[in-house]
Amino acid sequence: MIPQLVELAGAPFAVLPPGIHWATMDEIRTRFGQASRRAWLFDGISAVAEALQRAKCARMYIDGSFVTQKPEPNDFDGCWDATNVVAALLDPVLLDFSNGRAKQKLKYRGEMFIAGMSNGGSQPFLDFFQRDKFTGEAKGIIGIELGSTYGALR
Repeated sequence: MIPQLVELAGAPFAVLPPGIHWATMDEIRTRFGQASRRAWLFDGISAVAEALQRAKCARMYIDGSFVTQKPEPNDFDGCWDATNVVAALLDPVLLDFSNGRAKQKLKYRGEMFIAGMSNGGSQPFLDFFQRDKFTGEAKGIIGIELGSTYGALR
């Protein structure tokens, strides 16, 4: 279940409370993907989920303004667990971080990183995404199991 958003002093929009909040694609669409722009972004998240599932990825995480109170998010950010992923089945676009991840944004409408990959600083993306970029405070992200949970979307 996706919890209610919380206010952080200094953050422009309410965010998820700290932690990984596991949800189905249907729950994400219902909660965050209803408005026109958000529905368009959700289609990109669905496409990423399908591509990762084909490569045997077990879980992915969604962050960014898409999972906040921001009325018109620009895109979404996220990461995926590389454990047991079959590289030969992975969409190469998900490994292309060049040019500000332009190919990812064009194909999927957002940016996806490998969860354990360093964000260029001292922490992996899975941890980096659990900090508010405006305040540095802990905040939450959405976790998605890509097995049978994702299949419920069909």
